Amino acid sequence: MSETLSAGVVGVGSMGRNHARVYSELPNAELVGVADLDAEAARTVARDYGTVAREAGDLLSRADLVSVAVPTAAHPSMLERCLDAGTHALVEKPYVEDLPRGRELAERARAEDLVLQVGHIERFNPAVRALADIVPNVEVLALDAQRLGPPREREVADSAVFDLMIHDIDVVCSLLGKAPVAVDAAGAAGNRYATATCRFDDGVVADLTASRVTQRKVRKLGITARECRVRVDYMNQSVEIHRHTAPAYIENDGAVRERVESVVERPIVENGEPLKAELESFVAAARDGAEPVVTAEDGLRAVEVARTIDDIAAGRERPGAETEVPT
Repeated sequence: MSETLSAGVVGVGSMGRNHARVYSELPNAELVGVADLDAEAARTVARDYGTVAREAGDLLSRADLVSVAVPTAAHPSMLERCLDAGTHALVEKPYVEDLPRGRELAERARAEDLVLQVGHIERFNPAVRALADIVPNVEVLALDAQRLGPPREREVADSAVFDLMIHDIDVVCSLLGKAPVAVDAAGAAGNRYATATCRFDDGVVADLTASRVTQRKVRKLGITARECRVRVDYMNQSVEIHRHTAPAYIENDGAVRERVESVVERPIVENGEPLKAELESFVAAARDGAEPVVTAEDGLRAVEVARTIDDIAAGRERPGAETEVPT
């Protein structure tokens, strides 16, 4: 049987609460506690999921691994405490605001054989996972992504780029295996609506749109390849592959017409909760000493590209800026 690891959650806001729920359901993890500066919130989540509200230091001393779901500005200090305690950590996106500090933490985690995973949850969406069998077999020309929605009930400090588009930045970079070499962007409503065009060294282009002011929720990704068009719906967890058959020429009353049929393939996608898949993967990496699916370096790459896009969209940097992403 697989080894059971002790798990904890630091920060039990809306996302952290869901981490606690999933850990309480995983067969190879034991939820040994949750921590939050809001003691009452921690006690409520602990009661709901059959665990104990603890001070963060006490939790880190007891847990083999933790999810860090505190505000982004507090990520570096909490991750440092995790490393000091020898505790594997999964930190919610965006990884860090301070890129040099993020690199230091990534290097230290590797040196100490600790798993440091970044919570880019869309990598674990079953529809995105299905692309692993499609993308390597086609010639990708361009990608497009839309991540739109209405204003949040609660105030969100991050722009739509860091709150929403960063998911698609990570997915696109992971599918292509690299970062863009140049970026153009535009924004509106204080970057609560933003668009970006990312250009890659092989000529591939990715057009990304993110919005918190659109009165309809949309989560879609498209891939234009020489052989086909692939459409992904993140919410429905579905994939469609559109292809054209070879043209046929039909004679009718002496006139010759060309007919092209469109064929739509719908690969089977095993639906499931992305967060559960993400935490299962994290637990397995911590247990086996393996590299996580989403590394700290992946998180750094997404933050660097998102920062460039956000700056250009806000007029703080020139369009077409070269990106400087970690290798």
